[in-house]
Amino acid sequence: MHSFEVSEVSDKQKQELEELVNLLGSIRGSHTELVTVLMPGGTNIHQVSSQLAGEAGTAENIKSKATRNAVVTALEAIIRKLKDYKQTPKNGLALFAGNVSEKEGGQDIQIWAYEPPKPLNVRLYRCDKVFVIDPLKEMLNVTEVYGLLVMDRREATIGVLEGKKINVVRTMTSNVPGKIRAGGQSAARFERITESLAKEFFKKVAEGMKEIFFEMPKLKGILVGGPIPTKEEFLEQGELVTRLKEKVIAIKDIGYTDEHGLQLLVEASDEDIAQQEMIKEQKLITKFFETLGKKPHLAAYGEERVQLALDRGAVDLLLISKKFDRSKTMDFESRAESIGSAVHIITTDNADGEQFLNLTKGVGAVLRFALE
Repeated sequence: MHSFEVSEVSDKQKQELEELVNLLGSIRGSHTELVTVLMPGGTNIHQVSSQLAGEAGTAENIKSKATRNAVVTALEAIIRKLKDYKQTPKNGLALFAGNVSEKEGGQDIQIWAYEPPKPLNVRLYRCDKVFVIDPLKEMLNVTEVYGLLVMDRREATIGVLEGKKINVVRTMTSNVPGKIRAGGQSAARFERITESLAKEFFKKVAEGMKEIFFEMPKLKGILVGGPIPTKEEFLEQGELVTRLKEKVIAIKDIGYTDEHGLQLLVEASDEDIAQQEMIKEQKLITKFFETLGKKPHLAAYGEERVQLALDRGAVDLLLISKKFDRSKTMDFESRAESIGSAVHIITTDNADGEQFLNLTKGVGAVLRFALE
C-alpha cells in the first residue's frame, strides 16, 4: 500500500507565516548584506554553524567596510541563535538576519528564526539585497488537499494535489486490448471480453483509490478526468466506495491519462476547487447568522461579548475576520484553543465575509451555552 502523508497549515499558522513573509519581503538591503539560511529537518546543526563561521571569515575580504560589518554581524547573530537548538527542528529551520536600517550608513541588525509548519525541503545559504522567502511562500499555497484520477480503459494515474504541487502516487495499466476489426460472432465475443476486462480494471482502480484516499487526513475532494464515456462508466461500474464517490467534486473531459493529464485536470477544475473553499467559509458564516437569528442566546459578537464568552469557556466556534486587529486575533485564538474551540479566519473577498465584518466588527462566536 502506498501511503501519502499530508500535513496541513492551520489558519493561525498561515496568518503568522503570511505576516513573516510580508515583513521579510518588504526589507531591502543597500548591498548584499541580508543573510538567508534554510535548513531541512535532519540537517547537522553543528556542521552548519561551522560552515557559517567559515563564511564569516571569507566575508572579511568584502571591500566595503559597512557591508563587511553588516554581513559578519548577521552571520554571528545566526551562529549564536543556532546554539539555542540541540538539533534542527522536525520540519527544518529558516533563519534570516541582516541590516534593516533605512538610514544610509546606519546599522540595525535584526534576526528571525522560524520553524515552518511543513517540511522545508531546501538547504540554502545566501547573501543578497533581499531575503530568500520563496520556499515559505509556497507553504502558504498549501491550504487544500485533493485526490486526482485520470483514466481511460487502458491506463490510470492516481495523484494528489497539495497546494500547487501535484504528486503522482500510482500508475496502473489494464489488459483491455486495443481496437481490432472483427465481424459476426467473433466481434460480439471480443466485445464481451473487452467489457469484462474493463470492469476488472475499473474495480482495480477503485481499490487503489480506496487504499490511497479512504483514510487520508484532510482530503477535501476528488477530481476525476478522462475521455467520454470511460470516466462516467468507472464512477457507475467501478465499485468505488460511497464515501469516496461522495467526495468527487469535478468530472472533466481530459485526453491524457498520465502526469500531464493530472496537470490538465487540475487546470480544468480551478473554479471547482475555489468554489469548495468559498462554500466552506459560507457555511461557517451561515451557521453564525442562523444561530444569531434563531437562537440569539447562543451567539455572541463584538470584542467585549466574545471575550466574556471565552472567559467563561462558552465558545464552540470562533470566527475572526482577516481584517481584525492582529494582536487581538492572536490573543483570541490562544484563549479559544485553551478551551477546545474551533477557530476560523474569515476572508473579506466576498459579500458574506464583508457582511460578517460589518456586523461583528471582526469577531463572532457560536456558543456551547448561554452566557445569562
